[in-house]
Amino acid sequence: MLIETSRLIITKLNIDMAKDIHLNSLDQDNRRFVPDEVFETIEDAKDAIDYLIGQYDNGGPYVYPILKKDTKENIGYVQMIPLDNEWEIGYHIGMKYTKNGYAKEAVTAFLPIITKKLGVKEVIGICLSENIASKHVLNKCGFVKVFEGLGDYQGEKREIFKSVWINK
Repeated sequence: MLIETSRLIITKLNIDMAKDIHLNSLDQDNRRFVPDEVFETIEDAKDAIDYLIGQYDNGGPYVYPILKKDTKENIGYVQMIPLDNEWEIGYHIGMKYTKNGYAKEAVTAFLPIITKKLGVKEVIGICLSENIASKHVLNKCGFVKVFEGLGDYQGEKREIFKSVWINK
């Protein structure tokens, strides 16, 4: 997969990205909101990348790094995760790159292409209710709130925000 926007490149993972993925994963928001996506060492990141590369042909999750087009810096990722009978969007922009509209730009470019590839019409977005930035991205990308309250989040009962995007 290769998606280009005016400022970003969304592409496939490769093992050479391990250091950047490791560093981007260590920020406080990642630790707070998606602690299962924190890679404490470069080796941890390499192991995850190796596994995720194998998923491109095995039903997902489908994780794609986001690079700044001008510098080729790895600034985060966008992903599509299979859940029972649904697909969930996921994304993370490293803290030093936030507040620039990169998540919205990446998700907006990614959704039509990945849903066509997977043959899906609906995608859910789930985040912790306290994750204001993620809720904002979902809303800006055309997701519509369907639930907010106590729900399952990474195996725990937490206050969640759930929304849905429908491919038109």
